[in-house]
Amino acid sequence: MADFSLPHHHSDKAEAVNIKATLDNIENFRKVADVFKQLGDSSRLRIFCLLCHREECVVDIAAMVEMTTPAVSHHLKQLKGAGLITARREGKEVYYKASDSIEAEYLHKTVDKVMDITCPGCTEIK
Repeated sequence: MADFSLPHHHSDKAEAVNIKATLDNIENFRKVADVFKQLGDSSRLRIFCLLCHREECVVDIAAMVEMTTPAVSHHLKQLKGAGLITARREGKEVYYKASDSIEAEYLHKTVDKVMDITCPGCTEIK
């Protein structure tokens, strides 16, 4: 990285080197894109929003978003794979909720802000 230089020198070289190091971490950008990709589907977004507010089983989620349970299960698998939701088993029932991750928290707040929703219990993004 020490030999990195831009063709035109319009700004501080140290700053450019730091930004270049960030941009070179392609895996971090893939992770971020993966998280946002999960919210690119309106059905998945609705399910995520529901699970930000309450814990639910697949059958109740399907009823609330008016989808089949297999379709909901598919979306839950995607959201869980992205680390946005968690699941717990109680007997034969599996309950889902938004994960306690900072990504899930910020995405929830971002969705609320974009939709101009006032969410009880939410605080401003810091």
